[in-house]
Amino acid sequence: MSEISIEIGKRIRNFRKKRKMTIEELAQIICKSKATVSKYEKGEIVLDIVTLYDIANALQLHVEQLLYCKPERTTISTTGKNPAFFNGLSQFYAYVFDGRTNQIIKCVFDVLSESGESRYKIMMYMNFKDYNNYQNCENTYWGYIEHYDALTNIFMKNQDTSMEQITISILASFLDSDTKWGLFFGISSRPMMPIAVKMLFSKKMLREDETLIKQLKVSREDIRLLKLYNMLSVT
Repeated sequence: MSEISIEIGKRIRNFRKKRKMTIEELAQIICKSKATVSKYEKGEIVLDIVTLYDIANALQLHVEQLLYCKPERTTISTTGKNPAFFNGLSQFYAYVFDGRTNQIIKCVFDVLSESGESRYKIMMYMNFKDYNNYQNCENTYWGYIEHYDALTNIFMKNQDTSMEQITISILASFLDSDTKWGLFFGISSRPMMPIAVKMLFSKKMLREDETLIKQLKVSREDIRLLKLYNMLSVT
């Protein structure tokens, strides 16, 4: 079995389960047997291009979402006033606290390629169980990180649905530190509504304990500033 077939099979299985679709239902839609679809998901059969498109259509995906390339990351290179926090990073981490589930949601960002001056294409993997398998996550986003003199912006779309889009703004990223605060805002799908939440960025994995939870929760000082400015600000 080739690595490519195995990884494509994993993607098919993960997306099928996200759609709450059984193997029998997928097999019926693409006119294949249950045994054949099972072998696709295990990587035991090399998929032809027509079947790959049929599966993507059945799962309501772009075919690119099923494709696999061996992971290669690009290192962010910054100079002058450009962000010192991100300089030299090809991967970084972020954390938010979800009051709906009362738990920390951890994220991993992979820097994929440079796509212009001070602009890099990135992937964000959100809400996973362990770092060794972070790509097996609840939500995957793709987009770009852009650097300005005093601000870094991240613009991303959910791979599963183009309706869910997010922007993350990070203030004073030209100043170096181990962690950096950002404001995560956009459209949530649980339920569908606009949201804004504090997000803590880190160059390394952080310990997920009560201290981190306290940092991530909206504090009295956050509420004071919200009332003062009539806006949610993260500094």
